[in-house]
Amino acid sequence: MEDKDFFLKLEESVRKSCQIDNELFEKYEVKRGLRNKDQTGVLVGLTNIGDVVGYKKEDDKVIAVPGRLVYRGIDIEDLTEGFQKDNRHGFDETVYLLLTGHLPCKMELEEFSAHIASLRPLPDHFVKDMILSMKGKDVLNMLARSVLGLYTLDKKPDDISLDNMIKQTLNLIAKFPSIIAYSYQALKHAYQGKTLSIRHPQIKLSTAENFLHLIRGDSSRYTKLEADLLDLALVLHAEHGGGNNSTFTMRVTSSTETDIYSAVTSAIGSLKGPLHGGANLKVLEMMEDMKKKVKNWSSEEDVEEYLLKILNKKANDLSGKIYGIGHAVYTIYDPRATLLKVKARELAIEKGRLEEFELYSLVEKLTPEVFRVFKGEKSTKVVCINVDFYSGFVYSCIGIPKELFTPLFALARVSGWCTHRIEELTFSAKRIIRPAFKNVYGRMEYVPLNER
Repeated sequence: MEDKDFFLKLEESVRKSCQIDNELFEKYEVKRGLRNKDQTGVLVGLTNIGDVVGYKKEDDKVIAVPGRLVYRGIDIEDLTEGFQKDNRHGFDETVYLLLTGHLPCKMELEEFSAHIASLRPLPDHFVKDMILSMKGKDVLNMLARSVLGLYTLDKKPDDISLDNMIKQTLNLIAKFPSIIAYSYQALKHAYQGKTLSIRHPQIKLSTAENFLHLIRGDSSRYTKLEADLLDLALVLHAEHGGGNNSTFTMRVTSSTETDIYSAVTSAIGSLKGPLHGGANLKVLEMMEDMKKKVKNWSSEEDVEEYLLKILNKKANDLSGKIYGIGHAVYTIYDPRATLLKVKARELAIEKGRLEEFELYSLVEKLTPEVFRVFKGEKSTKVVCINVDFYSGFVYSCIGIPKELFTPLFALARVSGWCTHRIEELTFSAKRIIRPAFKNVYGRMEYVPLNER
């Protein structure tokens, strides 16, 4: 039997063994995807860290409300307005807030930022052996294996005492930008024929400025507005409650009391899935197709026609999805998208891409009504843009390569991941997370090999 025939037969057997009648999910009241029938999330835990609000329930009805994102009790709008008013970057302050539950005073913030910056460098042999020598075509994959590699450099990798978890957390947050930047440099050198540039991290720069330095060079190669937008994006992606897939993965893995490197790697694996971390790239590709197919970018009629074609699987990638629209929690608006949009317009003006930005705004305006028409007059589903709708546009304006879009998500979210890990392993009522699955395959008798 040829290999092709063998695998075709094997594939068919595996496929049959995986089929489960949809009616069984209803019969046993299975909450698929940990979602209730009304599509709200199943409550599986408690947290002090972040809160995501997009609806409320009254008399068993889900009612859409304006979106809120809260870090340790502080609304994201208030947090971002605070550091932007001071004309400074806020990512370090956000990490401190997530970890400690309170905002740092000036001295605490300076000490914290200085400590984080001191941890940025990677050992030379680690860069050479783990990143440059072991080639990879995906930055997130290279990040995951590098994180596992850090286990070997840790003198107490399996120690889950609070002080050690905090030290490990700060070390990972500090080193993520370097690992991601070097992984990208290695990728473009090995597979794109570009010059290999490994720059030393700068301790006097903010996290956003340092990352731009690592991938592009000295400060003359990026503008203040570019660095400000990247810092804002990092703050907006730092945390999103315990229910998002990668954070939940982090908590599930950590509940076994495994080491932090294994747990973070599992979260990276979750984020790498296109249904979680890759949406902004999908938005960018959709908009590139729209720019080619729609002749008049300011025509509501032309844009509506294109959006309906997408929903009818006749445009873009034929998936029927308008990327960047809709969210598992947010209904009326995603506060992250609202905050990013304001600064994105400024960046579009600086880069001479205002017309393109206005096209994005028009899509944002028209999509909810187009979606309602497509679904029918009886549809009550409320949709809004999410943060991914504008983040890809922002990154492209800054000049960040597409290969770094999702890794940037990880760079920001590792702070939330590690904070949730600390909470999972520190609170008094901790238990290993183990949900139930009901087997519906049925009974079979064992048949001896010579009788099959």
